[in-house]
Amino acid sequence: MILYIIRRLLAAVGLVVVLSMITFAIFYLMPRLAGASPETLATRYVGRSSTGATVEQRAESLGFYDPVPVQYWNWLKGVLFGTDVSTGADTVRCPAPCLGYSFKTQDPVLPEILDRLPVSFSLAIGAAVIWLVLGVSIGVLSALKRGSFFDRAAMTLALAGVSLPIFWTGLLALSIFSYQLGWTPPGGSYTPFSESPLDWAFALLLPWVTLALLFSAQYARLTRAGMLETMSEDYIRTARAKGLPERTVVAKHGLRGALTPIVTIFGLDFGLLIGSAVLTESVFGLPGLGALAVDSTRNNDLPMVLGVVLLVAVFVAVANLVVDLLYAVIDPRVRTR
Repeated sequence: MILYIIRRLLAAVGLVVVLSMITFAIFYLMPRLAGASPETLATRYVGRSSTGATVEQRAESLGFYDPVPVQYWNWLKGVLFGTDVSTGADTVRCPAPCLGYSFKTQDPVLPEILDRLPVSFSLAIGAAVIWLVLGVSIGVLSALKRGSFFDRAAMTLALAGVSLPIFWTGLLALSIFSYQLGWTPPGGSYTPFSESPLDWAFALLLPWVTLALLFSAQYARLTRAGMLETMSEDYIRTARAKGLPERTVVAKHGLRGALTPIVTIFGLDFGLLIGSAVLTESVFGLPGLGALAVDSTRNNDLPMVLGVVLLVAVFVAVANLVVDLLYAVIDPRVRTR
């Protein structure tokens, strides 16, 4: 088991490094291949009336004259060991993990990301609980009542939930429940959990439900398919022949066998949702990582974009690691493969 965990940890670290290299190449190498010079890249971060000397000085301070591999190594070295950053008049020490300084605001990247992280994490964890409970429950009931009115109605609603875009359902929910009925607060309101847990949950209730509707529809269909396959296995018939209660057969034997694809997709969805709930955060005006990534991309703030991508990659890698460990718990045969 220890060797299994070590192998998965090394794979997770390798995944994060590869994703950081790809992202760095997209933002730093591709413009060079397209013909952009260091001066051209630096003009995005100076005023319109800047002189050539100012542009060259800015390109030098941003490291655009260095080869792209050297730039990546300097960035990676800052992440691992910290680095010294020149602010023009002074040099400050950026301790590890140092994700650099914003090209636009000259502020450290990591504190800004950590300030936005609770919003995205709150959105993801609340929606995940709702879609897991709702999707798995509906999927199990649909599989047990195959062909019934409930099964057909649930799968029809699940198909509609998958098909409807989040920006449409979000705006519709805001229009009805916030502005017409006044049951939920309007978009843009967020209360930290440490200040008031009730206000925190109340402000995020509508984004949670809206986001969970999309994912619960997918989980309901996936759970139904897995349960139908599992409940037709020989060991299920053997368990029933032994006289076990139907609840035990379904929960302990049937559902456990159908959990593998659910665990797989949940790990990926939750890890990605930390920094990619762009539409939900935009519709409800939440200042999370998704909104930060979009704004930084528009402003060509490369260190900020790299920081968000690296953090999301870490969450995805950790989620995959947890999924692999859960595989070993659900199916011990995985440890020996």
